[in-house]
Amino acid sequence: MVGGMARKTAPRDLARDPESWPDSAVDDIAARVVQAIARALALALEREKRSLRQVSTGSGVNRQAIADLLAGRCWPDVVTVARLEDFLAVPLYPRDGMRSTHQNRPSRSQGNPPQGTTK
Repeated sequence: MVGGMARKTAPRDLARDPESWPDSAVDDIAARVVQAIARALALALEREKRSLRQVSTGSGVNRQAIADLLAGRCWPDVVTVARLEDFLAVPLYPRDGMRSTHQNRPSRSQGNPPQGTTK
């Protein structure tokens, strides 16, 4: 399974306070991405006043899969996110702001490699 054993735990269960999903702090980067997708999806549903049934019918994504995504009970796949984005005409996958966990890590050198070596 892609993601290994980490995908056995639902994204909401990786939140510091799973009961306040999707508003709880999340340390795991992958769960944070799912959290951002869930937030964007909830906002789009609210803004467009669409039901899960309407979005399911229009996007071809199973209604329970949408409910599970919103609740943080599943790891959505690319097809699910793409179909939802296409139907709702809004970006769901976070485009920026997800790199905060890397701030304290040493970065790879972006300069030229030493003579005689290759990248």
